[in-house]
Amino acid sequence: MPTPSSRFDISNRVACVTGASSGLGRGLATALAEAGARVVGVARRREALSAWRDETEGTTAACTADLANPDRMAAVAEEIAAPFGAPDILVNAAGLNPRTHADALSIDAWRATLDLNLATPFFLARALVPAMKASGWGRIVNFASLQTERAFANGLAYGASKGGVGQMTRAMAEAWSPHGITCNALAPGFFPTELTGPVFDDAELAARHAAQTCIGRNGQIDDLVGPALFLCSPASDYVTGQILYVDGGYTAK
Repeated sequence: MPTPSSRFDISNRVACVTGASSGLGRGLATALAEAGARVVGVARRREALSAWRDETEGTTAACTADLANPDRMAAVAEEIAAPFGAPDILVNAAGLNPRTHADALSIDAWRATLDLNLATPFFLARALVPAMKASGWGRIVNFASLQTERAFANGLAYGASKGGVGQMTRAMAEAWSPHGITCNALAPGFFPTELTGPVFDDAELAARHAAQTCIGRNGQIDDLVGPALFLCSPASDYVTGQILYVDGGYTAK
């Protein structure tokens, strides 16, 4: 029987993390590499990806790609597989939040948000699933949000996309888990990143969000690492189709 520690072992696994040039994607790409996985970071900013590799201990590679076009995901999947082979683990962390009031939301902003946050994770996962099926093991971790179940001001497009991520994750699990591929989602609370910059630029607003949690503070990247390693490892073999809220109890109040 595996030891408790070995259940969390991802050494020699190949992981792909989108949005690896900044924020939570970068933090999780680093954490997976430090845990022993061979990690391919994907983002459109080549210099930021190079900086991530320079600062990360472990075996890493960079794939510079614009994920905004879901039609390109089959080609992107081939680039991702080039350094270490097809990934066993996919973390879909890239995201977009236009923070526009519903009355002013343009069709272009709507489409860009739904494409990057919802369509791209599905079509990239679908392109990588055949290799996971062949090996009988895989992990897909999507990024949900507090807005998967709650409405926030100026968040209509983002909230719609993240509501979709919740159902997409369940549907992915139904389709692919019989082949040994678990599909789950992390739903972070408020963490300081480029995406949440407008929140943390306003000290009063950030404090209000911290007060909304049960713990009494906003998140830090280390708070997300343990849950992510759980969902990426054999420890979560019997967990699929779930949304794990890592929000300090924000949604409990």
